[in-house]
Amino acid sequence: MDPSDILAIAKQRAQENQLPYAGAMTPQEAYALLQSDTKVKLVDVRTNAERDWIGRPAIAPEQQSAVQWNLYPGGTPNPEFLQQLVQAAGKEDTVLFLCRSGVRSRHAAKLATENGYANCFDILEGFEGEKDGEGHRKTVNGWCKAGLPWNGA
Repeated sequence: MDPSDILAIAKQRAQENQLPYAGAMTPQEAYALLQSDTKVKLVDVRTNAERDWIGRPAIAPEQQSAVQWNLYPGGTPNPEFLQQLVQAAGKEDTVLFLCRSGVRSRHAAKLATENGYANCFDILEGFEGEKDGEGHRKTVNGWCKAGLPWNGA
């Protein structure tokens, strides 16, 4: 799929769902966009512990950054989120936000947009996806379930 098609679909989702940021894309669309445009940035907003213990997307290192939305341990909001985001991506960059299941990434995309980032996108479903009936992740949806490359813990 062409990068402009992916962005158009993601922006259409934003309009249909009245999202307060540029758009939302599936993990497959995000991966295709990252592969086709090396200027796109993925910002993983999970905690350092989640990335260390669970894993992370296997994409070019220069395309991904880690900016915790909440801090571990304790889960308190990261008071330096916006300052750290400045180090990860420019305000005109296309920025894809990723978390565990797609909740924190939505909040990050909204906050970044409110602070002048023009092209913020949420990666729907997140890295591990929703829980299944037994409370396990990576079995319903998300980056891992989609079979996209990742480095495990």
